[in-house]
Amino acid sequence: MTEHAPAKINLYLHVLGKRSDGYHLLDSLVVFAAPGSAAADRVELSEAAAYSLKIEGPQALGLKQEDAEKNLVTKALRALAAKVQKPLNIAVTLHKNLPLASGIGGGSADAGAALRAAAKFWHLEKDHPAISEAARETGADVYPCLSGTPCYLDGTGHDTAPALKQPRAFLVLINPYIPLPTAAVFALLQGPFSPPARFEKRFATVEEFAAALALRRNDLQAVAIQLCGAIENVLAMLEDQPGCLLARMSGAGATCFGLFAQEPEARHAAEKIRRQIREYWVAVTGIG
Repeated sequence: MTEHAPAKINLYLHVLGKRSDGYHLLDSLVVFAAPGSAAADRVELSEAAAYSLKIEGPQALGLKQEDAEKNLVTKALRALAAKVQKPLNIAVTLHKNLPLASGIGGGSADAGAALRAAAKFWHLEKDHPAISEAARETGADVYPCLSGTPCYLDGTGHDTAPALKQPRAFLVLINPYIPLPTAAVFALLQGPFSPPARFEKRFATVEEFAAALALRRNDLQAVAIQLCGAIENVLAMLEDQPGCLLARMSGAGATCFGLFAQEPEARHAAEKIRRQIREYWVAVTGIG
């Protein structure tokens, strides 16, 4: 049983306020990379005598040193198994392409993919309530990653609302291989807070969509740059590429994206950046 775990990209991220318990309230438009692209992990499940988690792939090293019980894949599967009263006799192989702690929801995407695969493995209906319950319990970003469809994040990120389909576009994703813990970025955020900014219409062209996105922002970008100056350099590199309509950081960073209307322009930009800085992670994906 195989499921892809595409990167989650925040095209904009407004912080609306802060609750008394310390959690921030968000409004964010989220899209997902193409399944099977370089901007997606892969989760494989098979029957086994006991549970195991094997991690492989170009970004596996950091996770291999971690206790399997701390991995969101394990947490999600244990939560679902308990809810549907199934033995966790599953061997999991996680093929890791996405950088760790990079602002594109890699761990959450993996957990969402694992839940989808387990639901098929156990012959559960797609809308079985235990699946979404397990996703919400595992982590804030896991629930939106469960469906992998464009949506708006509400509240603390656990709630979602459907987003209108926008014109097909292409993203160049760049990460400088500097992990940024989400909590550390939010801890620096002092405000002022932003209003919600959802789109009420579908744009006719990518150029119109990019212009509307440019009126929004990622409220975490400035504070993330304080922790990781390389983000500023990555954004400047993207802005310099012909055809780049918008350059912005995703999530809490440090991954940034450049938005392009045409795939050849996006791929040319990615190749140029790879030649300039070989030690960065660079990927291209379509959205929409």
